[in-house]
Amino acid sequence: MRNFFLSRLTSTLAAGAALVVAAGFFSPVAQANNVIVLNSGEATLSLVDEATRQVVGTIPTGKEPHHLMVTPDNSSLIVANSVSNNLMFVDPKTGKVQRWVEGIEDPYQIGFSPDHKWMVTTGLRLDRLDIYHYDGHNLALASRLPLGVMPSHMAFTTDSKTVFVTLQVSGELAAIDLNTQQVKWKMKVGKVPAGLWMTPGEKYLLVGMTGADYVAVVDWKNQKIVKTIPTGKGAHNFRSLVDGRHVAVSNRVASTISIIDEDTLTNVGDITGLMPGPDDMELSADRRYLWVTFRFAKHIGIIDLSTRKLIQTIAVGRSPHGIYFFDRAPVTAPNGA
Repeated sequence: MRNFFLSRLTSTLAAGAALVVAAGFFSPVAQANNVIVLNSGEATLSLVDEATRQVVGTIPTGKEPHHLMVTPDNSSLIVANSVSNNLMFVDPKTGKVQRWVEGIEDPYQIGFSPDHKWMVTTGLRLDRLDIYHYDGHNLALASRLPLGVMPSHMAFTTDSKTVFVTLQVSGELAAIDLNTQQVKWKMKVGKVPAGLWMTPGEKYLLVGMTGADYVAVVDWKNQKIVKTIPTGKGAHNFRSLVDGRHVAVSNRVASTISIIDEDTLTNVGDITGLMPGPDDMELSADRRYLWVTFRFAKHIGIIDLSTRKLIQTIAVGRSPHGIYFFDRAPVTAPNGA
């Protein structure tokens, strides 16, 4: 397929900064280390000072920013604006706009292959998977694969040969060969599969079942479900707790977070007393606090992991979704961003 280079910038850094200041959104306090929160329902991102836990700035984005991903060199944080069909690159520390890339159609979820050769986007609205070649700065469209209704989250193998994608409406897990850029196989996994997590050693894929109340454990090499782990209704997305053993899963309907032991593949405890719709999560660098977005409450929350209690909430914008720390705790297993 002929490559289409899509690295045209719609604004320079200076122009982008001028737009933000003119709109009255940007705050001088945004020079500090900030937690970046995407408000998908109102096309903004909130800057939250991690130390004071106060919102210190709000910056306009494109329409429906859902997910974000840091570039492999950590120089930029990419905000994927799914309805505006563009990417917004911001400083991962301050949230200041660096550049825009237009013509990236329906980038709902984005991810880089571990070898940094490919950037993959799932088109939740357009029912397809787009694969771009990435040279460290520019993106070139390599393949566009019709995949089924509402492709959602993804996970890569560490050898960068395969990307897995959940298909929400058909209840399937798809495996795509990144070398041939063709679908290798699909398998049924359950109702409304969403988040994916690869267990240590790449033995199993964990799949959050948003239409049910469990996580499916998939032996992806043999394409079969070997176990289900009861959680709460609406099991959705994952975040490693960076202790070599546990991963958190948000239960969006039950408004709880379950802690899964990756060795025993069991639920070892639920965090309750949360606001409605817990979704994406981030871990503080000291591993003491788990920050979570509440999609249905216009708030984010901070959980003390020593007590597993919600200790603070912070008002942000409508439908907060993606969240990112500049100094976040490293993810030791693949595809935890």
